Amino acid sequence: MPVESTLSGELQGCLVRPEIPNGWGIVVLAGSSGRTDVARARLFAEAGFIALALRWFGGEGQTPGICEIPLEIFFSATSRLLHEGAERLAYIGTSKGAEAALLVATLDPRIDLVLALSPSSAVWANSGVGRDGLGWPLRSSWTYRGEPLPFVRYDFSAPIVMIDGLPSYRGYIEQSLITFSGDVEAATIHIEAARADIILVAGSSDALWPSDVFARALAKRRTDAGRPVELFIHPGAGHRVLLPGENPVPSTQNAHGGDDLADAELGKVAWTAMRKICLVHRAA
Repeated sequence: MPVESTLSGELQGCLVRPEIPNGWGIVVLAGSSGRTDVARARLFAEAGFIALALRWFGGEGQTPGICEIPLEIFFSATSRLLHEGAERLAYIGTSKGAEAALLVATLDPRIDLVLALSPSSAVWANSGVGRDGLGWPLRSSWTYRGEPLPFVRYDFSAPIVMIDGLPSYRGYIEQSLITFSGDVEAATIHIEAARADIILVAGSSDALWPSDVFARALAKRRTDAGRPVELFIHPGAGHRVLLPGENPVPSTQNAHGGDDLADAELGKVAWTAMRKICLVHRAA
């Protein structure tokens, strides 16, 4: 049975050690919900990964919201997995967690693989308050070496559509990209610089933001640079991709789009692609 340890202090979350290690370590990043995705970490531990479900904001002593989060916290997570004996390193991130994972992969050559679910192709403004307790003026979601990364601003005048009583931000984000098109180039994630293998996964029915558009843009950057990338788009899937063994949990805050069947179909494809790359690395 996998063994779980709670992490506190500078590095927070849950470390899940597998009964039979496969040589891989993986950092598991949830999105803007702020949860520590222990359930997903357990799923990977059962497959042999040393899994670290990282709390990267909202914890004790951490920034309350996604506002100027130091990317160095993720470097520390990578180092911890190496200390635990991981020979190769992967990241899996969803939504803002995918944004973080892709950014970190461009900066940390120790990362071998990133599975980005419902990703962004650019850095966005803060979601929530910073250490000062303020959400305004807008600031970057991330910092590196103490400096904020360039970001795309939100167009607060853009309408937010309601779907089944929950807000859908897809159109809001699309309008922000138009209104602040001048922000996009500087805020773009240069994923072509990452040494890691990249798997991009998105649903065309994502109601939270246009992750399918973002994923295609990321894939194009990799392809244009002659770098390997795998892109999986499902026309019926939404924002929440379900890996094999995961159960759907209805959102009570935001509209995610898609449906359970399509979300699970996309998750199965993503899981298979990731396991294939891991096996190739092990054989190398």
